Amino acid sequence: MSFLYLFICLSLLCLRISLASTDYHEKLLLQPLPPASLLASFNFRSNASLESFEQQHFRFLPRSLGQILQHAKTRELHLRFSTGRWDAENWGTRPWGGAKEGGTGVELWAWVEAETEEEAFARWITLNNALSGLFCASLNFIDSTRTTRPVNTFEPVGDHSNASLANLHLLHGTLPREVVCTENLTPFLKLLPCKGKAGISSLLDGHKLFDASWQSMAIDVRPVCSSDGSSCIVEMEQTVDMVLDIERSKRPSDNPIPRPLPREELLCDTSKPYSNEDTCYPLAISQGQSWTLSEIFGRPIKGTCLVHASGEPYAESVCLNVPNEREVHASQGVVEHKKPSGYSRCYGLPATDDFDIVVPKQDIQTSSPIGAPPLYAERSITGHGQERGGVQTLITNPSPDSAVEFVYLESLPWFMKPYLHTLKVKASGHSSKSSNIIKDIYYRPSVDRSRGTQLEVRMAVPAATTVTLSYDFEKAILRYTEYPPDANRGFDVAPAVIRLVLPLANVTQGSMYLRTTSLLLPLPTPDFSMPYNVIILTSTVMALAFGNIFNLLVRRFVGAEEVEGYDFKKMKATVGSRLKALKDKWFAGQSEKKTQ
Repeated sequence: MSFLYLFICLSLLCLRISLASTDYHEKLLLQPLPPASLLASFNFRSNASLESFEQQHFRFLPRSLGQILQHAKTRELHLRFSTGRWDAENWGTRPWGGAKEGGTGVELWAWVEAETEEEAFARWITLNNALSGLFCASLNFIDSTRTTRPVNTFEPVGDHSNASLANLHLLHGTLPREVVCTENLTPFLKLLPCKGKAGISSLLDGHKLFDASWQSMAIDVRPVCSSDGSSCIVEMEQTVDMVLDIERSKRPSDNPIPRPLPREELLCDTSKPYSNEDTCYPLAISQGQSWTLSEIFGRPIKGTCLVHASGEPYAESVCLNVPNEREVHASQGVVEHKKPSGYSRCYGLPATDDFDIVVPKQDIQTSSPIGAPPLYAERSITGHGQERGGVQTLITNPSPDSAVEFVYLESLPWFMKPYLHTLKVKASGHSSKSSNIIKDIYYRPSVDRSRGTQLEVRMAVPAATTVTLSYDFEKAILRYTEYPPDANRGFDVAPAVIRLVLPLANVTQGSMYLRTTSLLLPLPTPDFSMPYNVIILTSTVMALAFGNIFNLLVRRFVGAEEVEGYDFKKMKATVGSRLKALKDKWFAGQSEKKTQ
């Protein structure tokens, strides 16, 4: 009997390990970037069968998020929290091809099942309010004025049947003004099975994450079905990407304020003709500097997440993209696996022990290849004055031999009214017919205080060409109650979204996105100090007038003789005697002075 009980326990344990290996995965990718930065990409993927999800049997998928999606009839969800700017010129192509990246602030788009657009929008508002409470963000401010319905920019990533696609409505909203902070990271970690206590998620710390030059947190929920459609699962993928400055991250926590180094510790370029003891030209920072996981993140990896104990001897939970000739030391007992490409190596995490990577300082001539981005995009506001302005977008195709086709989406606030007839396209500094570059335009005008402007342009940029897309707009005048507390700062305009139409060179599947930076739009702003001055002056006048009138109306004036217990004659005699005494004293003093 005891043997049978032991056999059942071992069988259940093996079953749990096998389920864990297929239902939950996590991976960390470390990529040094020039000149002295480190890209850390955290990826967590949880799966659940569609039947268990519909019956609310949650194992690895969080119940808090799953019930929200079921209540709002959301079949596919994509949520982004981003800060900073990706330096494409130095760092190359974006991680995940930009698919896990959002614009500055918060960006959300989802496919909601509904019969009509009104019903879809009502469920969209319900979804925003619920996610706002779950992630401690201002998603409840995504109303009709911040919601668009893209036509060509986004496509479903999950597997949906043709019957379900007919009732799915895509809605997209942005909050470029939202500040991403630790309040958003904490609920993000709580969605993980180990809550950030074990596995690679134990490296995620708010002080390090939000000190990064660029960071993005992504949550994607989608259905995934087999090729024949017989079985489907619900997949939730959580991604955290950050670019850390190595020198700033190595700064000790007890001394976070940067201080100048002593003269003898400075690294100077002595080959300069003006180099001497009083002048120092700093040497260029190389990628061969030393660092460890404990120095970069402030802690090592705390073992393996329990649900990730797959039992495989050569698991690849942490990968480092450095040349094979680069010396790297890992924790004792961890096996290193180098890839055939010669630029990557992976490690498996120990079950309970801490895991750390030590990269000593080396002078190497080679570095891991960084892919060039297929497109560069920059956007800015032009013009001057408080009445009109313009938007200019520079799109560059660096490829010398192939054109790039893409969809350009702009979601503008209702108080920014573009003139579509001023839309112009110039290629490489020379005038060009828009019909040669612009393939299609979808334009949805704004309605004051009801919805924003939606502009989608399908374009094709020839090889080695820079295209300038520009248009003019008019600034609306707001009501004084519609201005934020810091009205003179300006209004944030959501970044433009660019989806590259595949296939491209070296890219045949998936989706590639890139986003421009957000814009700061100044609007005609009244002098909010004048109402304050008027209120103060008016209140002072009213207080003086009211006080006098109130005294005249309420106070009773009576003669002194009418007051009981008041002897006017006695008081008069007392005052007279005192005045006479003062007078005699004064005359006596004057006579003494004359005698002297």
